[in-house]
Amino acid sequence: MPKVRHSKRGPPEGWDLIEPTLDELDMKMREAEQDPHDGKRKVEGVWPIFRIHHQRSRYIYDLYHKRKAISKELYNYCIEKGVADENLIAKWKKPGYGNLCCLRCIQTRDTTHGTTCICRVPRSKLEEGRVVECVHCGCRGCGGK
Repeated sequence: MPKVRHSKRGPPEGWDLIEPTLDELDMKMREAEQDPHDGKRKVEGVWPIFRIHHQRSRYIYDLYHKRKAISKELYNYCIEKGVADENLIAKWKKPGYGNLCCLRCIQTRDTTHGTTCICRVPRSKLEEGRVVECVHCGCRGCGGK
């Protein structure tokens, strides 16, 4: 995540409460970007980045929509500055997408057969004992039970 540049007015009230957590996630993101991926598959190198991106967006989503701990102004500020992914949050609001890991898992054009990713299949519909791992982000099942 690029360093958040504040406008002349500065960030909205409440920014100082969420900034330490966002800074911590930013440090994790830098570590994940610089981490060597020797011995891993090509796609496995970006999985930690997807997870941190998800975590950062989920943090903002939970603060605003679930706990109502931040103002709409601060929420919109985080969306505008790129702290949280607006499209991912929009999907989380829809029924059946509350646990979605990333947007690539629901894009049918990225798959061989024109369907969604295997991690979107509910675990009850899979074979017993089958380990599911998404190729795009490393998710092990965001489709439900």
